[in-house]
Amino acid sequence: MDDLDNKCASLRTEIAATEVQLAKLKRELKAAEESASKCRTTNAPEPVPSEAQTKRKWPLLDEEYRRYGRQMIVPQVGLRGQLKLRAAKVLIVGAGGLGCPAALYLAGAGVGTLGLVDGDTVESSNLHRQVLHKSRNVGKFKVDSAIEYLKELNPHPTYIAHRSHLAPQEAAEILRKYDLILDCTDNPATRYLISDTAVLLGKPLVSASALRTEGQLMVLNNPPRPPGDKTGGPCYRCVFPRPPPANSITSCADGGILGPVVGAMGVLQALEAIKVLTHDAEVNGPTPPTLLIFSAYSSPQFRTIKLRSRRPNCAVCSAEATVTLDSVRSGSMDYVFFCGTAGLEDALSPDERITPLEYHLNHSTTANRHILDVREKVQFDICSLENSINIPISHILALAPSAPLTGVDDLKPLPSWLPPEIAADSESPIYVVCRQGNDSQTAVRRLKNLGLDRGGERLIVDIKGGLRSWREQVDSEWPDY
Repeated sequence: MDDLDNKCASLRTEIAATEVQLAKLKRELKAAEESASKCRTTNAPEPVPSEAQTKRKWPLLDEEYRRYGRQMIVPQVGLRGQLKLRAAKVLIVGAGGLGCPAALYLAGAGVGTLGLVDGDTVESSNLHRQVLHKSRNVGKFKVDSAIEYLKELNPHPTYIAHRSHLAPQEAAEILRKYDLILDCTDNPATRYLISDTAVLLGKPLVSASALRTEGQLMVLNNPPRPPGDKTGGPCYRCVFPRPPPANSITSCADGGILGPVVGAMGVLQALEAIKVLTHDAEVNGPTPPTLLIFSAYSSPQFRTIKLRSRRPNCAVCSAEATVTLDSVRSGSMDYVFFCGTAGLEDALSPDERITPLEYHLNHSTTANRHILDVREKVQFDICSLENSINIPISHILALAPSAPLTGVDDLKPLPSWLPPEIAADSESPIYVVCRQGNDSQTAVRRLKNLGLDRGGERLIVDIKGGLRSWREQVDSEWPDY
């Protein structure tokens, strides 16, 4: 019964919003028909409408005054700011944990045009943090799911769906149509692509990120100035001239994310976007660039770091710029190669890997064997293979690689994270598993660098595809977290 009541309430809300939009269209149609009738009657060119015919006495609709009233009486916004918001076109790249709350508040604030870019579909694992999506929309494009919700919230804005991931070949054509860009993505290659394109097109950019319990926020290329103009705001390359090492990047799928953390960063993105769109630089001057750092379990939770101006040798916004729209569009600026994210699946050779099914059928019951689970302990506690030993990959990578072992006496300097039963056993094979088959490859390489494979005489392999593939090939009831 509650579901039916909720559905009825939702339909009433949608009908009311549609009626508002329909009334607006009827007024516009009536005015157009009257003008057309006069033209036909007099057989003369269409007369120039009077001011009373072209606009209302007040610049907003009655319903808009009621909807945005609490916002317009804030001194920093006012009617002038509200009109700026209604005229603005904002592009949100990524309809996930950051993009959902950002879109929610920008639509609620009355931004005139909202574009959303995302090629992913809704998954149930998204729902704890991506607040625009519903359980019934699992499998639907995220941009369509988000826009469905936003239209119920506010029917006045124009919503534009871009149902694909942002690619270098089309980035400029998409970003060119908007006034402000929000980077709500989760990988370095796309971040550099968005920032470079925004600078080259003269668009300010609000960039945020979140992982586990921490987040970061920056407003970049603000004010937007051509490359070489030192008065422009710094870009993403100015703050991070080089991308982080590929093997140091942790995604939300691997590292986890607390919903309110990414939600807070998305809301702050919307706030900064509103500030950029309504800011009067002539009156208030430029806003100094800063990096906002949020940590949910720290005190204080927020810290602000002042950013420097544009780097004099920046590859995109300095007078020595080498990145151009042509180089981005043509692919000669290869962002995947620049960020070093290619080739992860080839870290080990085929004979150093084993499928979950092969391990289960041929090796899982062998008495003399060791299976190492290199997930972090919090994941190991959720579920684990029988008789597996947990050695978190963070422990394995904490110490510098040791020189390969050359003899029995060399067992003494083995790292403290290596269990004694493995250190003392030089014969039994070692099988390494992780969640998706990436960290396990790194661990196998580290174990071999320690000389535990005895020059290839001892088998050390990883379980290909990790526990995600274990679920697909061996145990369909394995927790899919």
